[in-house]
Amino acid sequence: MAKRGIKSISSDFLVIGSGVAGLSAAIALSGSGSVVVLNKGRAMEGSSEFAQGGIAVAISEEDSIGFHLEDTLAAGRGFCREEAVKVMVEEGPDRIRDLISWGAEFDKEGGRFAFAREAAHSRERILRAKGDATGEEIVKTLLRRVSSSPEIAIFEHHFTIDLLIDNSGCRGAIVMDEPKGEIYLIKTRATIIATGGIGRVYSRTTNPSVVTGDGIAMAFRAGAELEDMEFIQFHPTSLFLPGAPPFLLSEAMRGEGAIIKNIKKEAFLSRYNPDAEMAPRDVVARAIWLEMQATGSRHVYLDLTSLDPVFIRGRFPKIYATCLQYDLDITEEMIPVSPAAHFIIGGIKTDINCATNIWGLYAAGEEACTGVHGANRLASNSLLEGLVFGSRTGEEAAKVSDKQEVVNGKLDSLARDFMSDNGEGRQESRDDSDKIINSIRRLMWDKAGIVRSKDGLDEALISIKELRTLLNKRIQTSRADLELKNILTIAQLITTTALTREGSIGAHYRSDFPDKGDRWDRHLGLRKGEVISRGGAPDTLCSPQVYWYR
Repeated sequence: MAKRGIKSISSDFLVIGSGVAGLSAAIALSGSGSVVVLNKGRAMEGSSEFAQGGIAVAISEEDSIGFHLEDTLAAGRGFCREEAVKVMVEEGPDRIRDLISWGAEFDKEGGRFAFAREAAHSRERILRAKGDATGEEIVKTLLRRVSSSPEIAIFEHHFTIDLLIDNSGCRGAIVMDEPKGEIYLIKTRATIIATGGIGRVYSRTTNPSVVTGDGIAMAFRAGAELEDMEFIQFHPTSLFLPGAPPFLLSEAMRGEGAIIKNIKKEAFLSRYNPDAEMAPRDVVARAIWLEMQATGSRHVYLDLTSLDPVFIRGRFPKIYATCLQYDLDITEEMIPVSPAAHFIIGGIKTDINCATNIWGLYAAGEEACTGVHGANRLASNSLLEGLVFGSRTGEEAAKVSDKQEVVNGKLDSLARDFMSDNGEGRQESRDDSDKIINSIRRLMWDKAGIVRSKDGLDEALISIKELRTLLNKRIQTSRADLELKNILTIAQLITTTALTREGSIGAHYRSDFPDKGDRWDRHLGLRKGEVISRGGAPDTLCSPQVYWYR
């Protein structure tokens, strides 16, 4: 590799990820130079297009930006950064108007937009498309817009291995072209991470298989600061059927009148919270988990059978069709459901313009942490976050000049260091990566899931460190091993912060510390610690340093 030199391409801007945030960023950047968008799978394969419930935005006559702000702050348990929330709710209506001008079609009733209400919203403000296919409609609209911009190129089946970091900041990324099996550099003025969440770290998740925490893991290795990684939102209702994936069953179903019942077919949520089905997600998910423990069951039921069948089929066509594939008619039968990992609230720490602590590196979307969600995300704010902060990060990154000339020799050296670290002295990668990943996912579900404790988290950390030692002895150039490294990194980060926060707030719940704790209003920061060398092989999963701040 060193003798041949390293293949590279240059682009003004690099966007890693092609969901709502990534595509919005690319569109905002397109007037300022060339843009490369990387997708490790293909377009329409990430979490954005699976968003069913809709997008929260204050544009109805009965609503206001002020109400939306208040609801978001309340759901976030006083842990939100109000400045970031203001940006989202104030700029959200303009981003929706952009989508409509680009051809997005949202559902209407009587010629007016149809708005729904979900848990913890004080108004009907959830805009939807095709009943329960809002994310798909938004992504398709953004892709059409991207395809009309000659400045933007989308590279599918390109796995981003790591960021290129030198003394001046982020200079691009090391990328693997999977079909060709080639590794090369993409050198840029500014890089935006928009890779989405971390759902596949858990055995039950609503996220697709590509969501393995790559963006957060590579940012951590590059030296980016992370924040509040312990806050993982578990969606209360995902399909629980043998042989079926934990398919998301939208919160909008409860907004339309669906009732959650235990294995005895009794409604029970009012025993845990007076708002019952309309309580915030963290409350409902924990109530379901506790009820499952109390009744010795692996699931509860979501019951829509009191609703009109014609309404159900029209309002939730995708959910109806999916359940029917598994011989379940939701108009006649209760749906077996249980919680599943859904959304990471913490992530790469950014300011309100999505800049990280590394020059030239930005983050937008689920893997970023602007503080907009606090300790618990308000339902249907995620698509809005992606649109608003995706556009915002594109506008900000466009201002980055290329005065600091790319030093090709330096970047080539960085890439050669990567190749050396993953070759010399390492064992050939075995084909058991999936087996190890599954063991991590089960471990995280059992020990760092909806309800946590010191004993369980300690056990998880011990197992993670043992697996880390094993991985350091292996070549890490296959996609399976690279995803394993990222999943293991995320598991360590979540477990470390969950163990550090001795208190319960929002989506983080400790059974041994059920109260808020003394530091409930402080954030937990993470940064890369010392790199440990074992037998000449560097520990790429170095231990994080944890620190508190307001």
